[in-house]
Amino acid sequence: MTTDPRIALQRAPMGRLQVAVVALCIALNAIDGFDVLAISFAAPGIAAEWGIDRAVLGVVLSMELVGMALGSVLIGNLADRIGRRPVILGCLVTMTLGMFLAAFADSVAALSVTRLFTGLGIGGMLSSTSAMVAEFSSDRRRNLNVVLNIAGYSAGAVVGGLIAAQLLERTGEWRSVFLLGAAATTVLLPLVFWCMPESIESQIARRPRGALEGVNRTLRRLGMAPVDALPAADAQVARASFGALFSSAYARPTVLLTIAYFAQIMAFYFIQKWTPKLLVDMGFDAASAGRVLVFVNIGCVIGAVAMGLASQRMRLQPLVVGAMVLSFATIASYGLLPHDLVWFSAVAVLAGFFTNASVVGMYPVLVRTYPALLRASGTGFVIGVGRGGSVVGPIAAGGLLAGGSALLVVSGAMGAGALVAATMLVLLGRVRVARGADTV
Repeated sequence: MTTDPRIALQRAPMGRLQVAVVALCIALNAIDGFDVLAISFAAPGIAAEWGIDRAVLGVVLSMELVGMALGSVLIGNLADRIGRRPVILGCLVTMTLGMFLAAFADSVAALSVTRLFTGLGIGGMLSSTSAMVAEFSSDRRRNLNVVLNIAGYSAGAVVGGLIAAQLLERTGEWRSVFLLGAAATTVLLPLVFWCMPESIESQIARRPRGALEGVNRTLRRLGMAPVDALPAADAQVARASFGALFSSAYARPTVLLTIAYFAQIMAFYFIQKWTPKLLVDMGFDAASAGRVLVFVNIGCVIGAVAMGLASQRMRLQPLVVGAMVLSFATIASYGLLPHDLVWFSAVAVLAGFFTNASVVGMYPVLVRTYPALLRASGTGFVIGVGRGGSVVGPIAAGGLLAGGSALLVVSGAMGAGALVAATMLVLLGRVRVARGADTV
């Protein structure tokens, strides 16, 4: 009798190769986080050397965000079609080339193109590694590992940013930041090539030529017994496609999750983009406002880790919904606080904690919602389209503030994005119950 290797992986304790794959994916996302931040550190030097104004610089700063959205949607689908490993390697090569070429860009147009190119790799990497981590994790560790994988992005931004600041202080050359990113991605290339096998779930779902041999090759590397036949294919999904995301089985989850991610990202980027300016408008100096933003991001990292650990003992979906409600409460309370730096700092840290915990908590919900053949496509589509919230949130807040709205109105409206997200997840839970699916 053939044993399903997917079930064996889910039930057994994680082995060394599985831990190595998860660790590599976390490292890849940490590099992603640094690569996104690199342009922010290089921006003053770029503006000074080329004599460009803020409007032009803003275009350059936004190009990798556009690339990330496109990469999440398009390359995520590619990972479901041809496999996780080749797409992750391709994204890594793309990021390496993009960072290297950015260091030698000699015009705004050239730098914009290289940043767009780099963003494609970053966006594709995020959706592909999320699927890879889920598929190499045991059932007991899956939620934690997926959350830690996403938390690696923030950690890389913080650690890489500190290194970049030191590098700029010593060299005074903005190009050195991009060369550092290119070197880091180059180091990871051979590690991924030799240490990261293809996902067993992906091979079973796609069934390419030689799938059985490929599955057994990975099983042997994992120290597990080979199988003599592939398990039955998923009858609900014929092939990986965007159309399948909107089939009768997955249309409602796709719509609900996309709205939830969009709304929660609106709240997240409100606190990231407007917290320092709100403090300056209250009369505090820019340095103090900047320090509060650092504290907010420390709260973000702690919130991500706390979500992962809590998901080991509690049901994930109610946990994320609870974090979203608290995210709303802390953001909305911006408008109720006295003009006191200590009070505002404490609440801002809590806002970062609950808001980012909500964002990263959605990723394990995503990978559990979609089957292997749609996992990267579904994750990529939701986060790619949902990233529109990162644009809408700060703009909407700016429009409300410019129109004379009180801070309580603005913070309440922006925090309400978290309530919208929570509502979507509650509705998602009802859809799963109606379909007889396992609760998350």
